[in-house]
Amino acid sequence: MADSLRRLINNETCRILQEKLENWYKDYHINSCDQNLTRCCEIMELNSMIQGQLFTILNKTSQEGGHYAGVDTIKSRLLPWLGTCFSSHTCGSSSHLQESRERDRWMKELACTRDQEIHQLEKELSSTRLQLSFVQQELKASRVKEECALKNLDRMSDYEQQLQTLKDEIAILGAQKSLLQNRLALSRSPSPRSIRSRSPSPLPKRSSSPGRARLTNASRHARLVERFSDIYAQERLDAQSLLRSYVDDLEMVQRIIYTAVVESFRAAKMAFRQFKMRVRKTLSLSYSGPESLEDMVMDYIVRQEDLYDVQASVCEVIRAMNINPKISFPPETDFIMISGLIRELCRVAFSMQTLDPPLDISFGTDGELFSEYKYRRSYDSEFTAPLVAYHVWPALMEEDTVLVKGEAVTRRGAVWSQRGRSRSRSRSRSRSCSLRPLSPSAGHSRHLRSRSRSSSPLRSGSPSKWACAELRRSWL
Repeated sequence: MADSLRRLINNETCRILQEKLENWYKDYHINSCDQNLTRCCEIMELNSMIQGQLFTILNKTSQEGGHYAGVDTIKSRLLPWLGTCFSSHTCGSSSHLQESRERDRWMKELACTRDQEIHQLEKELSSTRLQLSFVQQELKASRVKEECALKNLDRMSDYEQQLQTLKDEIAILGAQKSLLQNRLALSRSPSPRSIRSRSPSPLPKRSSSPGRARLTNASRHARLVERFSDIYAQERLDAQSLLRSYVDDLEMVQRIIYTAVVESFRAAKMAFRQFKMRVRKTLSLSYSGPESLEDMVMDYIVRQEDLYDVQASVCEVIRAMNINPKISFPPETDFIMISGLIRELCRVAFSMQTLDPPLDISFGTDGELFSEYKYRRSYDSEFTAPLVAYHVWPALMEEDTVLVKGEAVTRRGAVWSQRGRSRSRSRSRSRSCSLRPLSPSAGHSRHLRSRSRSSSPLRSGSPSKWACAELRRSWL
C-alpha cells in the first residue's frame, strides 16, 4: 500500500490536474466551445486515473486491516458518497435530457419564426420592387409629358413669332394702303384752286406702332452676337488650319485672319451706306405715309437683306488684303481660299448695321497698350508685357460697350520688333475673284478708289505717313 501511495505522489498527477484546472480557468472565456469540452474531458480522464489509484489503495488498505476492518468507515463515508454520486448523476442526466429537449423545441420555434420573418421580408421586397416599377413607369410617363410640353412650348413660340411677323406685315401693308389711299385722294381732287380754297385739314397723326426693324431688334441683336462668337470658335479655326498648310508662321496666319475681319467690316459698312442711300432715294420720291422715312428705309433693308451683293464685298476685301503691307502669302496661292470666312463676316457685319444702335468691331493698332476690358491674352503671350504685339480677333462693340472680348498677343519689345519688320510684303496677286456686273457710276467710283490707293504718294513716303493713311482707311 505504501508503495502504491508513493507512486501516486511521485507521478505528480494531482499537480498536473491542478495546473490544467488553472489554465482552463484562465482561457475559458477566450476558448471556443469545442476547446472547453476538450479541456474538461482531459481533466476528467486525469481525475478518473487518480480515482482508480485511490480505489486500489483503498482495497489494499482494507485487506491489511483484516476481514472486518474498516467496515464502519466504509459504511459511514464511502457508501453514502457513492450513493450521492449515482443519484446526482441520474438527476443530472435527466435534467440534461430535459434541457436538450427544451433546447430542441426552442430551436424549432426559432427556425419557424425565422422562416416566417424571411417569408415576410420576401413579401415586403416583392411589394417594394413592384412599387419601384410603378414609380419608374410614372417617371417615364412624366418625362414623356415634359417632352411633349416642351415641344408644345416650342411650337407656341414659333407660332408667336409667326404671329408677330404677320402683325408686322399687316402694319406695313396698312401703311402702304394708307399711302395708296392718300395718292388716290390727291388724284381725284378737282383742281389746285379748289384745294387751296378749302380750309386746311389737320395733318394726319403718325402711327405710334413700331416698325419691323424695331420689333425684331432685340432678337436680331442676340442672334448676331451669338453668330459672331460662333465664327470666332468655328470658322476662324477652320481658316487657320487651312492657312497653316501653306504658311508656317502662326503669327502671319493670325494677322491674315484679323485683317480679313477688319476689311470685311469696312466693306460691309460701306456697302450698307450705299444700299441705304439708294433705298432712301427711291422711297423719298413717292413716300408720304404715317411713319417716318427712316423707319421705312430700315424696315425695307431688314426685309430685303438678300439683295446685299456680298460677293462684291468679298472681292473688295480680297483686293484690300492684296495691298496690305502687314501680311504676305505664298505666290502660288491666293486669299480667295478663305473667301468662305470673309463671306460670313460680311453678312454678319452688314446685318449688324441694321440694329439700333449698330454693332462694330474695336479699332486696334500694333504696339497699343493692352486693355483687359477689350481683349484676352492668347496662350502664347507674355502676361507681364503691357503692349500688344498683334491682334488675333477684334472685340465686338456697341458704341462704347464691349459685348464680346477679342484676343491679342502681348510681348515685350513689340514696338521695336514691328519697326524692324519689313514693309515690302505686298505683291501682285491673281484677280481670281469674279465680280458681278456693276453700274457705271459704281464701277467708276471703285476704279477711282483703287487707283487712288495704288497711286497714293503716302505709300512711298515715310512710315508714319503710311500708318496715318492706313488708320484713316480702317476708320472708313
